[in-house]
Amino acid sequence: MMYRFRTSELVCSQMIEIEVGDDDRIVRVAFAGGCPGNLAGISRLVVGMKIEDVIEKLKGISCGGKPTSCPDQLATALTEIARKRRTA
Repeated sequence: MMYRFRTSELVCSQMIEIEVGDDDRIVRVAFAGGCPGNLAGISRLVVGMKIEDVIEKLKGISCGGKPTSCPDQLATALTEIARKRRTA
């Protein structure tokens, strides 16, 4: 299933598209905006990982004194997705 998440205005990326398989593993991640090289790397690294494992690794990462970051926003989006999937 495909999800779209609008990121916080505190980060450089504006949107994250996330595709999750029936097994709760990430199939694809694409960031709109932000640092292209870093976000492409993160996107590739998380493919095949379970949602909860990515949340555990990325949650709470800050950027340049800001309380959040693009990786933290991915963790936030995945937390929301996991909640939706549990209640569906």
